[in-house]
Amino acid sequence: MSNIKIAPSLLAADFGNLQRDVELVNQSAADWHHIDVMDGVFVPNISFGMPVIKAIQTHATKPLDVHLMIVDPDRYIKNFAALGAQVLTVHLEACTHLHRTLQAIRAEGMQTGVALNPHTNIALLEDTIQDIDLVCLMSVNPGFGGQSFIENTYQKVRALKDLIQKKEGSTLIEIDGGVTDANAKKLVEAGADVLVAGSFVFKAADPTATIADLSQLANS
Repeated sequence: MSNIKIAPSLLAADFGNLQRDVELVNQSAADWHHIDVMDGVFVPNISFGMPVIKAIQTHATKPLDVHLMIVDPDRYIKNFAALGAQVLTVHLEACTHLHRTLQAIRAEGMQTGVALNPHTNIALLEDTIQDIDLVCLMSVNPGFGGQSFIENTYQKVRALKDLIQKKEGSTLIEIDGGVTDANAKKLVEAGADVLVAGSFVFKAADPTATIADLSQLANS
């Protein structure tokens, strides 16, 4: 089986000890740091701003997987490139000209990501899938951590995998929201490549062991 990536979501970290939690991820079996950027407009919550991401980047030794839950993401593409984002994910629902946005992300040397809300049909990616390095399927409604997993996600992963294979693409499928040891294996079997886990990791008694267990489970 291919290497399934684990990307702990720093939205669930202890903001009073952010450096500690970033270093915990660095030293764990995780592959990426997942960073959710929310503007209070596209989603009903506000999260990290640029200075906080700069602080994270200072301490992070693993790639930054930045997920923009914001309106008009094009305004900030250069900023996130400067902050060291390796993967920059924008929401399909927030992009009027998705192809242009993807070109702009790639022009800054980042990998292109597109996120879909739970109600958004993957067929809308048919014309752009070959320009997308990663599709992030929201398996909860975006905006808040700690929500319950939406069961329809498995079917959506399978449909997306079919589309990628039909177009002969190499796009990774990322699952964001409600990922735990109870559904990780089933998600991988459906076709997921990257699992984002927030509360499940950072609310655990031993986050490092939880990441290791999740990685082992996903890759077994």
